[in-house]
Amino acid sequence: MKQASIRQREIRTGWLLTLLAILILLMVFAYPIGRAFWLSLFNQNLGTELQPEFAGFANYARLVGDGRFWQSMWHTTVFTLSSIALELVLGMAIALVLNQAFFGRGLVRTAALIPWALPTAVMGLAWAWIFNDQFGVANDILRLLPAVEPITWLGEPIPAMIALIAADVWKTTPFFAIILLAGLQSISKDLYEAHAIDGATPVQSFVQITLPLLTPQILIALLFRFAQAFGIFDLVLVMTGGGPANATEMISLYIYDTVRRYLDFGYGAALVVVTFLLLILAVAIVGFLLSKTRINVLGDQ
Repeated sequence: MKQASIRQREIRTGWLLTLLAILILLMVFAYPIGRAFWLSLFNQNLGTELQPEFAGFANYARLVGDGRFWQSMWHTTVFTLSSIALELVLGMAIALVLNQAFFGRGLVRTAALIPWALPTAVMGLAWAWIFNDQFGVANDILRLLPAVEPITWLGEPIPAMIALIAADVWKTTPFFAIILLAGLQSISKDLYEAHAIDGATPVQSFVQITLPLLTPQILIALLFRFAQAFGIFDLVLVMTGGGPANATEMISLYIYDTVRRYLDFGYGAALVVVTFLLLILAVAIVGFLLSKTRINVLGDQ
């Protein structure tokens, strides 16, 4: 009876904590998105004296034919996929190095986290100076190379996107490194020793042991970074402001301009809802892959 009473008390405590978590999620996520959806059903422009009019799904129909929306979505997709791909490769390399035993490893691990800890807006200003076409370090390095002309990094579409990706990769690669390093430390060294005895090379051990066992950590890191990179705002605003000629305008900047500059709250709310649904879709796909990966890993073990 005593054990049953303790068990019931634990169940009640668990449900209470779960309900509190659900309540917090509803307050933080559900209400704002629900409010945005409600606003998206109206034509609301605070730049005029007209009262909001119910428009149904007219704002969503307008979105389908909005070339600027699709352009900003394309820029966001290119930036997101390029950034997280480079961050994954570099983060894996850094994690493999930091997982080795060498003198001063603790200091190096701490120093590797500095870019991740620094404010994005401040580092955006620093990178804007680095890629300055007249005084920046990037062009100073190019001038040292033979037959290479300086580049107007932030004044041309493709170089501006490259500059943004480089700044973001430098800033957020440590996040991948620390997540993957934690996963590497959970892998038993006995697996590598047994594999080496069977004649496997380090590359074969990496492909056949490290990557399969690190897949859950990789998917989790990709999930978080995808959400962050897809909603990038401060770095782009500081470095390029979406220019030149909207060539680096992300969906977050387009929403910001729609709401704060043009005061078109109804259409801006529709943009928020659609962007949120796309993120939810991406999270669902990654979550599905993560669950499948866990099942496969547990099955192999």
